[in-house]
Amino acid sequence: MERFAKQLPFWIFLVICVSSCALGPNYRRPAVEAPENFRSAITPAERASLADLPWWQIFKDETLQQLIAQALENNYDLRVAVTRVEQARQIAAQARGQFFPQIAYEGVVSRGKNSLLATPSPADGKIETSALLDLNVFWEMDFWGRIRRLNEAAQAQYLATEEGRRAVVVSLVSSVAQAYFELLELDLELEIARKNTQSREETLKIFTQRLQGGVASKLETTSAEALVGTVAADIPELERQIVLKENQINVLLGRNPGPVERNATLLEQTSPPEIPAGLPSALLERRPDIRQAEQSLRAANAQIGVAMANFFPQIGLTALFGQVSPELSAFTAGTSNLWAVGGAMAGPLFQGGTLVAQYRQAKAAWEDAKLTYEQTALNAFQEVSNSLISRRKFAEAIVQQARAVRSYEEAVQVSIKRYVAGKASYYEVLRNQENLFPAETTLARTQLNQLLAVVQLYRALGGGWQETENLKVSQRQPPN
Repeated sequence: MERFAKQLPFWIFLVICVSSCALGPNYRRPAVEAPENFRSAITPAERASLADLPWWQIFKDETLQQLIAQALENNYDLRVAVTRVEQARQIAAQARGQFFPQIAYEGVVSRGKNSLLATPSPADGKIETSALLDLNVFWEMDFWGRIRRLNEAAQAQYLATEEGRRAVVVSLVSSVAQAYFELLELDLELEIARKNTQSREETLKIFTQRLQGGVASKLETTSAEALVGTVAADIPELERQIVLKENQINVLLGRNPGPVERNATLLEQTSPPEIPAGLPSALLERRPDIRQAEQSLRAANAQIGVAMANFFPQIGLTALFGQVSPELSAFTAGTSNLWAVGGAMAGPLFQGGTLVAQYRQAKAAWEDAKLTYEQTALNAFQEVSNSLISRRKFAEAIVQQARAVRSYEEAVQVSIKRYVAGKASYYEVLRNQENLFPAETTLARTQLNQLLAVVQLYRALGGGWQETENLKVSQRQPPN
């Protein structure tokens, strides 16, 4: 025992020296060809980005801020993501535990004939009581880096789940904002439908009065009444969609279906006048889904080292300390001490191609993860470009569509005056009214699309989680 104690520093030094190398490739981030600037960006690339702003500075509607804060606290998808992070963290802790000596205990007390510690043993036919109490120690010396690669893979998987949680935060903020704006747009469509129904009922009233005065035909009143019914039929459908959208928002907030309070209209919503997208290369560092894909690639890279280390023997130190005695009296007297120190080595000789297949599988998994990472980055560049062009073109469309609505409104007023004065037919009135309703609806939907383009850009840039990370979600209160 004393001799082993003198040699212990040598073994520790040997383990430290061997730990400087590990089988398998060291991780290197694959080269991704990032463009110098996002396509559809109207300004030169700069470091400032819309994603650097917290979500409460992007979505300034107080009701929306409260909804997002509640969703970040109660949403079930986010809570599930948190539990997955905790699972991955504990798996990483399990892998880290392999660095330390594994210590176990064992105790056996038995009484029998021709037996020792409950196993057959010739003892001249005597009935004896035997006992064993020991501590077993095994410490694997990580010569080939198997344990280090396992820890590297587990740590990367833990970080991947953390990035996955952040991606859920980004998606959740965007989903609540999108559903809220869609709800406001449905409110606006309902208001337009009710206003047009009322307008057409007034036209029907004029036609009816003229019919009763003998200066109009039944065709005018029936045509006008048909158009009233056509527009009025949209109202129940819009009311149904509003309830469904409110239910969707409540589920995002982790609460039962019910009404959603709103104190603003779609037309009162504003979007940032200037939207810098930032450097495309910075997107690789910002978007959680790209970071998650990279951590998965890092884990796959480490698994190659694990597969390579499996070809070599596992070498470790073992120790046994305790007491054993064929007679209980000797055990209690303290005269049956037991100890042993040794080395252990176990390695494969023939596995039927299993180890080779495991190595090839690890290489294929790495290639899979690499392609997934590159594809995720490519999709991110596309999403940012799509959002940039969508916002700009929707803004241009709003200008022209608003112009069309103003013209149709004026045309309706003029045609009614002309009809009353006997200078126009009923067809002219109905045609202009028929054109006004879809034009107003199209304008409302275009205004919604412009707001959604900002939401999608914010999500595509990976914004919405950085500032949230510095605060406990359960204590978040959006600033005024």
